[in-house]
Amino acid sequence: MRARFLGKDPQSQVGNSPTLYATDRTDRATYIAQGWIVTDPQTLTDIGPVPDGEAIIEIPEDVLKYYARRYQQEANRA
Repeated sequence: MRARFLGKDPQSQVGNSPTLYATDRTDRATYIAQGWIVTDPQTLTDIGPVPDGEAIIEIPEDVLKYYARRYQQEANRA
């Protein structure tokens, strides 16, 4: 699987860059999100158990705009 950079948090500093990537999977559309690891106890309680191999991350809303932009581009091609 390959990952293609879509965009990163425009307010991020070097070494602290929540980022969104698209994958080239052919069986379904998937994305890889790089973000801050959630360690807040209340948030983790609210979410509940996290399965092995998964992680809870936080990303800024601005990063999700890159998903919306890609989705819009795909819809315009159809």
